[in-house]
Amino acid sequence: MIRQKSFENEKPTLYLVATPIGNLSEMTPRAVEILKSVNVIACEDTRTSGQMLKHFDIHNRLISYQNFNEESSTHGIIGMLAQGQNIALISDAGYPLINDPGQRVVSEASALGYNVVPVSGSSAVLNALVASGLVAQPFLFVGFLPQSDTERRRRLKEFANYPMTLIFYESPHRITRCLKSCLEILGDRRCVLAREMTKLHEEFIRGTVKEILEVSEELKGEMVIVMDGNKDDYRKDVDYSALINMVHERVASGMARSEAVREVASSAGISRNRLYDLFHNRES
Repeated sequence: MIRQKSFENEKPTLYLVATPIGNLSEMTPRAVEILKSVNVIACEDTRTSGQMLKHFDIHNRLISYQNFNEESSTHGIIGMLAQGQNIALISDAGYPLINDPGQRVVSEASALGYNVVPVSGSSAVLNALVASGLVAQPFLFVGFLPQSDTERRRRLKEFANYPMTLIFYESPHRITRCLKSCLEILGDRRCVLAREMTKLHEEFIRGTVKEILEVSEELKGEMVIVMDGNKDDYRKDVDYSALINMVHERVASGMARSEAVREVASSAGISRNRLYDLFHNRES
């Protein structure tokens, strides 16, 4: 077990700093302060990040940390931490690790006992979710789906029966194909497409998958798709007779009917209303 008390030790620290997803005004004062204070800033693209940092008058040393050089970069960052240096990891936009590089260095740094400290900021996932109007929790963030139509459909089948809200990233040149795959595998669910968030042309398109497909060809910018989960019971192999018997046992022991249904439904991970209806019909 490793207990990290971030502000009660003097260990070298790897900061995970969220950066704006479009609007530079959303950079937090703490993020600026941290980026100015560290010895080194690791980023995806030194040119892209360099422009952003210049805007905030941050001139610290930049190094590249990308998927293709993750092994060597991780080794380098761990070495710098071992020398007592503090490092900030940033992505081009939003949080590191969320569909961006960083998982390996965070796993290794934390396993070695160095501080790993998140610095709050913009998140395209959460922005889209909370403004969608769909159920905000629980949710499942998938990220980008495969580019191949076959692989995309196969991947979507893994989530077809999940009851939680689903969130995907997508690019404009693939959005129509992605939505068509969603319609085929998931059905015509309620859906929100958020694009260009925090920028001048920010837009939220709320409707069904079919409705959004009607305008998808004209859309530009990076996109987040927020979609209803499966509203039917996803436990297709549930033995409802056994569950109803469990409700009967609890009621016979003195538990209120509604409480018995709630407890059994919760333990089985199914809809309480569905179980109550079946129980009520069986009693009638």
